[in-house]
Amino acid sequence: MVELDGFGKPCPMPLVMCKKEIDAGNTDIQIRVDNDTAVKNITRLAKKKGLGCTVADIEGGFLITMGGELPAGQEPPAATAAAACSISGGACGYSVFIGKDHVGEGDPQLGYNLMKMAIFTLNQAEVPPMNLLFMNEGVKLLCGDEVQIIDSVKEMMDKGTDVLVCGTCLNFYGVADQLKVGEVSNMYDILERMHESAKVITL
Repeated sequence: MVELDGFGKPCPMPLVMCKKEIDAGNTDIQIRVDNDTAVKNITRLAKKKGLGCTVADIEGGFLITMGGELPAGQEPPAATAAAACSISGGACGYSVFIGKDHVGEGDPQLGYNLMKMAIFTLNQAEVPPMNLLFMNEGVKLLCGDEVQIIDSVKEMMDKGTDVLVCGTCLNFYGVADQLKVGEVSNMYDILERMHESAKVITL
């Protein structure tokens, strides 16, 4: 059993520590973490790798234990387009990186309206993006009350688009409990999706 200490380490360091051990062939791992975001990231990694995972409360945080196979009925879902590209070893599709809540610089309201229209247009495209990646102020778009944005993103997810939202950014802006659509993620996974893509568009 490999024992790791993720206390005090910012996202995505605890996740990277676990992935390094798994890549080295060690699948029986225990790691101490002190935040819920790390718990979500590591348990998602375990499921993706087909490993069992339990979480226990400890003083100041959580103890995550990884190892063995996933229990029956909890097998990982079918591979997404992004996962298929990773498995095949080649880049494919395109990703859209959204790091702010507006397009361009100038009038704030115009910039916001342009972003809203850009997301709507992406949803209408013949080929939807493989990934929508939200960081910094961009995460606020998925936490607001703009129905057109939320509905457009949900419809893209129904078409197979993966939507990753930076958990550190959600916490920084205090909107984690307001997220309406998308999967809370981290810097490591978001950069990995960019690397897997044949093209990355930044709005």
